[in-house]
Amino acid sequence: MNPIRTSRISRKAILYPDSGHVSCPLEHPLTGGDTLSEHEPAPSWVIDPHKPSVARMYDYYLGGKDNFAADREAADEILARMPYVRDFTRENRAFLSRVVRLLAAQGIRQFLDIGSGLPTRENTHQVAQAVAPDARVVYVDNDPIVLAHGRALLAKNRNTAVVRADLHDPKGILDHPEVRALIDFSQPVAIMLLAIVHFVPDDDEASRIVRELRVPMVPGSYLVMSHGHMGEVDDDLQEVVYKTYRQTSSGNITARTSSQVAAYFEGMELLEPGIVQVGVWRPEIRGLADADPRKAGFFGAVGRVR
Repeated sequence: MNPIRTSRISRKAILYPDSGHVSCPLEHPLTGGDTLSEHEPAPSWVIDPHKPSVARMYDYYLGGKDNFAADREAADEILARMPYVRDFTRENRAFLSRVVRLLAAQGIRQFLDIGSGLPTRENTHQVAQAVAPDARVVYVDNDPIVLAHGRALLAKNRNTAVVRADLHDPKGILDHPEVRALIDFSQPVAIMLLAIVHFVPDDDEASRIVRELRVPMVPGSYLVMSHGHMGEVDDDLQEVVYKTYRQTSSGNITARTSSQVAAYFEGMELLEPGIVQVGVWRPEIRGLADADPRKAGFFGAVGRVR
């Protein structure tokens, strides 16, 4: 079968209907010349439109259009039982905007946004640079569509970059040449981990990742996190969520408690109001967000390095 090309993303993003292997020689999307031989295992930049992506599902929850049928079908399985997912997903984006605006106003000029997802309204660089035009932002992701969209959006923004790296390799992120070109770790930085660590199923591995990302953070730096939790939803509904996310390219999702999230901030000064539902973390208008602790959602927190 011939590759499917999409101009909405980039002519460099090639989608394969069949995951795992290609069935004919194809032009390499980056070099434009080298080809993939028949039955060559598909490399990591290959996009399989039949396998749901958590980034594209998130885009669908937000009302975006950068998603495939498989993403919508997976998301709809959850929305059918938990329709308020759209609400707390939007609240998570609003949390990002409020935190970035606050930190930029307090003098933070460097933001490392890991697991940034597909661009939408009020992205980190837009919020930060609206407050401080000299703010520098690096986005990190490993989803091919995220990278294509981000690089197209930021092609003319010299203070912003999009890099491909793996959350499981914190040192690779911190030492990445494009990260080092914009982020000076001898100065305060905001490291942002929004709705990403819950895709690391192993608790020890998740702790290691956050711990290693914190290593270069000097006093005055901030760690910003949001993390999924299950509230008091019943076991059957939890299994629907877990089963759906096991089918995605990320492979799983792991909800954690507020005490588990608190452990990521050990030794840091938590900004008020501490670890709370993202919608009630310093809202611009009080009383609008649903803070029902029985519902699933995202915990949000911001910690400062003393």
